[in-house]
Amino acid sequence: MFSYERFENMQYLIRYPKGYRAGEKYPVILLLHGSGSRGTDIRALAHNDYFAITQRYEDFPFVTVAPQCHENTWFDLWETLTRLTGEILDMDFCDVSRFYAVGMSMGGYAVWQLGMSLPYRFAALVPICGGGMYWNAERLRHTPIRAFHGEDDTLVLPAESIRMVEAVNASGGHAVLTLYAECGHASWRRAFSERALFDWLLTNHR
Repeated sequence: MFSYERFENMQYLIRYPKGYRAGEKYPVILLLHGSGSRGTDIRALAHNDYFAITQRYEDFPFVTVAPQCHENTWFDLWETLTRLTGEILDMDFCDVSRFYAVGMSMGGYAVWQLGMSLPYRFAALVPICGGGMYWNAERLRHTPIRAFHGEDDTLVLPAESIRMVEAVNASGGHAVLTLYAECGHASWRRAFSERALFDWLLTNHR
């Protein structure tokens, strides 16, 4: 079940889990898409690989909130995006102790940066084929992270994820990187196909 909403100048969709009941608290995933889902047709975002794959899971407990980037990158909308994260935490359905950020490619970069900018807001991060300012990774030392990348990715080199994960762990953090063999840029499809990833998310509380 989807609903389509607007926050300031940004459109976003919400997908509710099966059996959703108003007034109850749910774990929430903030999903940040890659460049292929940019635009102004918010309904098209419902066909993103994340939704196509995770809808197959039985008892998928998450509310997913997915904004749409209508500019060139998420960083062009950065202030609005950070304010939206605060708005989500105030939504009636949000269990603030189980608020997670998941993103791929352009969204993977944004997840790394959101975690560093707002280090106490998220219970865990899942950046996929992204990268970031590794020299600032010490801010992520208290945030559990599962990162993913394809070994054959030529659009965003695996070194981007490797550098971030190594920097987090060198600062005393807890980041794990999965490198998929014989996998190019679309490593998110393999990551989202691992139900264990979402089970892991639920083990983390802020």
